[in-house]
Amino acid sequence: MEKINMIHILLHFIVPALFSFFFYRHMATKAWLIMIATMMVDLDHLIATPIYDPNRCSIGFHPLHSYIAIIIYFILLYFPKARIVAIGLIIHMALDFIDCYTF
Repeated sequence: MEKINMIHILLHFIVPALFSFFFYRHMATKAWLIMIATMMVDLDHLIATPIYDPNRCSIGFHPLHSYIAIIIYFILLYFPKARIVAIGLIIHMALDFIDCYTF
């Protein structure tokens, strides 16, 4: 289980890096850092009891991981100044969704 969690955490860094390199090559480092900053969305875990539960799916449980929030993240794609943030949030949600089915 710990190995799966470590892979999950690493993917939160690797997938945005690959996306930044392939789609924002002219500003890959900046795009990657912005996408990494979207991991702050996990602060909503602090209001859960317990804060960390390896058997709990984040999607649909935490407020910033709710389906309404995810729809808002997709809407943000339409705003050029928010697009990189939106991509980072969507990548994060996709990885968390995949993680829901690995335990």
